[in-house]
Amino acid sequence: MMKVYAIDGLIPVVHPSAYVHPTATLIGDVIVGPDCYIGPSACLRGDFGRLILEQGVNVQDTCVMHGFPESDTVVEQDGHIGHGAVLHGCRIGRNAMVGMNAVVMDKAVIGEASIVAAMSFVKAGMQVPARSLVVGAPARIVRVLSDEEIAWKTQGTAQYHELTRRSLASMQLVEALTEAEADRPRIPVTSQLPAYRIKADSIETKKIEKY
Repeated sequence: MMKVYAIDGLIPVVHPSAYVHPTATLIGDVIVGPDCYIGPSACLRGDFGRLILEQGVNVQDTCVMHGFPESDTVVEQDGHIGHGAVLHGCRIGRNAMVGMNAVVMDKAVIGEASIVAAMSFVKAGMQVPARSLVVGAPARIVRVLSDEEIAWKTQGTAQYHELTRRSLASMQLVEALTEAEADRPRIPVTSQLPAYRIKADSIETKKIEKY
C-alpha cells in the first residue's frame, strides 16, 4: 500500500492508471494524473504548495517535489524526471526531461521537449525555450536539441509508460532467493541506447559518410 497522507484536510489524488511505489511518499495537495509512474522513495510534499503531475509523467526514485505556499509545481504531460532530481515551485514543460540529481528552482520554466542535463542547477526564474539543452551549475542554455535527441527522450519516456503498466500488473513484495537460478531470465523489455552511445554512433556515422 502506498504512503499517502492527508494534511489540513487535503488528500492526495492518484489516478487509478498511475503507479506509485509503496516506498514513495505523497502528502497533502498532490495530484497524480493518468499513466504516471512514481518511483521508490520519491517524496511529493504538498504541505505548502500544490504539486501537479499530468498524464504520462514519470518521477523516478528519490526525487523530491515541493513548493512555497500558493505555488504550483507542475510537470506537464510526458515529463521525465530522472533519479534524485529536485523540483521546487517550477514548471516542467510537455515532453521535457530533467536529468539525474538536477535541481530546478522556483518560478523556473523548462520549455517543451527540453532537456536539463544531470547535476545541473536551474536558478529561480530561469526561462528555458522549447527544445533547449540546459547544462551546468548554474545552468545555461547551450544549444537547440536535434530531432534525434528528442526522439531518444520520447522513447525513454515510453519505456516508463510501459513500466507503469508492468508495475501495476506484476510488482509484488516477495522473499529474496538465496542464489540465482542456472537459467535466470532477463527482464523482457526492449533495449534503449544511453545518450552517450547515441552521440558516439552519430559521430561515427558522419565519419563514414565523409569518406
